[in-house]
Amino acid sequence: MNTESSIRFYGRTELARIYSPFTTDRTAWRRLQSLIAATPGLQESLTALGYRTSQRNFTPQQVALLFDTIGRPES
Repeated sequence: MNTESSIRFYGRTELARIYSPFTTDRTAWRRLQSLIAATPGLQESLTALGYRTSQRNFTPQQVALLFDTIGRPES
């Protein structure tokens, strides 16, 4: 994966599937939600960047925060 170009808008399921490629869309999204909730301060930091749990897309800033906090997905 080219990590420089990978910081862009992502649909929430698209991003979740990158972290959990061998699961269903629903399971991948639930796993990403659980990871966000389990990482201290991440939910608050995402909220500060305008994240809402009902949103369907992650902004490049939110994606960069996720990558920096929980790591970049394996390519």
